[in-house]
Amino acid sequence: MSSYPERSIAGKQIVITGATNGIGKEIARALARRGADITLLARNETKAAQVIRELSDQDGATGTLAYVRGDLADLTSVRAAAAELSACHPKIDTLINNAGIHAFAADRTADGHELMMGTNHLGPFLLTNLLLAQVQSAAPSRIVVTASEAHRGALGVDVDHLSDPLTHGTVGSVPVYARSKLMNILFTQELAKRLAGTQVTVNAFCPGAVSSGLVRDSRLLTAAARTASASPLIRRPDQGARMGIRLVLDADLADITGRFFTSTPGLRFLPAVRARSNTALQQQVWDRTAQLVGL
Repeated sequence: MSSYPERSIAGKQIVITGATNGIGKEIARALARRGADITLLARNETKAAQVIRELSDQDGATGTLAYVRGDLADLTSVRAAAAELSACHPKIDTLINNAGIHAFAADRTADGHELMMGTNHLGPFLLTNLLLAQVQSAAPSRIVVTASEAHRGALGVDVDHLSDPLTHGTVGSVPVYARSKLMNILFTQELAKRLAGTQVTVNAFCPGAVSSGLVRDSRLLTAAARTASASPLIRRPDQGARMGIRLVLDADLADITGRFFTSTPGLRFLPAVRARSNTALQQQVWDRTAQLVGL
């Protein structure tokens, strides 16, 4: 039982990225149990089909469960996935931008962008904009973004070179990841302003330190994180998913938008980073991102 009043999502269409493991899978599990129609956007058809089978076996999973292929690190793939989703679902009650990656080795997306910025920010930005008409058609509706307290480690924002490829190792990957997570929050804030008065809310959250598949390119570190989940310092995916689930279900949040909710103990008492109060920067990041993705 949740500690907040829940709105009904039975029969409502929910699209979620990054739901083949970790936090996204647990969010999808909780929503499937409440009868939602859920579409997973994922790169791996085999994993997606396995998750759909698992979710459909739950009590209460009376909704339609489906899969659309999409790779957020490939803007052509994102456009194709958005076109398929738009054709199938004229109304989307909730869009959950959950997929993300922390790459320890420098790499590029299919379009030549820095991999983490491309996957964590550019891809979700494009997907959301291409599905906005469907989300607005379902109003009152919601957009939920998985961000991170790691955004505090971003070493400035160079808007002109937002997605330029970089050279870094394991240590150097941390501020690069942090910058992509800061973009998630700035995107949430700017989109909330643009959707004011539409009955579409946009909120971001930090799930805390979670054992998940975030570290795509390191099986060793992912396995170590799963082992560490036995520690009180590291959350299990079902624990990290709780705030994301709440942002979808909590009826008391119907009019709350443009906020960043944290699940990391103690950090909510820290002052927000300055970029989060810089409305000019939020608009500049939006405009530059739109250019980069071709909108």
